[in-house]
Amino acid sequence: MSRNKQAVRLNAGIGAAIGAAVLFGLSTPLAKVLLDSMSPLLLAGLMYLGSGLGLAAVLAVRTAAVRREPIAWPRGSAVGWLLAAIVTGGMLGPYLLMYGLRATDSASASLILNLEGVFTALLAWFVFKENFDRRIAIGMGLIVAGGAILAAGPALRAQGLIGPLAISGACLAWAIDNNLTRKVSGHDAMFIACAKGLIAGTTAVALSLAGGAQMPALKAVLQAGSLGFVAYGLSLTLFVMALRALGTARTAAYFSLAPFIGALLALALAAPLTPALLWAGLLMAAGVWLHLSEHHSHWHSHDPLTHEHMHVHDAHHRHRHEPDWDGKEPHSHAHNHAALEHSHAHYPDIHHRHGH
Repeated sequence: MSRNKQAVRLNAGIGAAIGAAVLFGLSTPLAKVLLDSMSPLLLAGLMYLGSGLGLAAVLAVRTAAVRREPIAWPRGSAVGWLLAAIVTGGMLGPYLLMYGLRATDSASASLILNLEGVFTALLAWFVFKENFDRRIAIGMGLIVAGGAILAAGPALRAQGLIGPLAISGACLAWAIDNNLTRKVSGHDAMFIACAKGLIAGTTAVALSLAGGAQMPALKAVLQAGSLGFVAYGLSLTLFVMALRALGTARTAAYFSLAPFIGALLALALAAPLTPALLWAGLLMAAGVWLHLSEHHSHWHSHDPLTHEHMHVHDAHHRHRHEPDWDGKEPHSHAHNHAALEHSHAHYPDIHHRHGH
């Protein structure tokens, strides 16, 4: 693989992660406004259901308009990983976030969400054995320090700990979800996001209505669904694409830009700017910069592997095809990877999960 192709591949993953961060970052202050008209669980359900229905429509149009290779559907154990991710990230996480937003101002809540990246990285490093170095660890340390300053600020003390704790719990749920989703990130990203939205959204709405919640006016329902399609559906699609290219911890680090986007929007909506918010933001920005400026390259080995995902014929995909192949790329099919040793810039993506 040439250096130019390496750079394009890494930049595509970074771009997907930052795009996911921007779309999700807009959701926190806007979702807080919608909480005035519905319960936290119902809002979470409507947002996820909107994301699932919206992505299902996009998938239908995509399939009808463009001749594509078959979608890389999750199979076997991948189905179990996907369902576990849906329960933690699509059901538990959104409910805790919506509950916490009721007792926390939008700017503070947006910055607390940086803990998702920290929890994601800790699980990736110490449970799922993804590699990290001193630079990455220091970056996460700065993010944690920013969160500690924020938690001790007057805005949170005045409203108690229930809200921040609930939002922190949502971050932990999403961190588990992120690490589980990495195991299926080689499959179609939009399908994964669509399945999460439909299953999690339907379940959350049903539980909310069974618990006595009242469906709001149609306008509020459409607003929640539209916000969910953009902030959850499209954002999650990009996030899965980034997982495939960057690995879990690095993707989470780039995604840590999301709270800054949300905080800026909250400030534009008249939320107060406090010294705690400013210092926390500066520390978190420094931590994110350390991740953005990382360069990782060394001689490494690839073990033989068989899997299926969208790909082009780069240095990791030099396999043969049947005579009827139309030559289009990217495409998806089951393929074999032979043992390989080489050196190039890389992240712990789906082809670089080796030890160090």
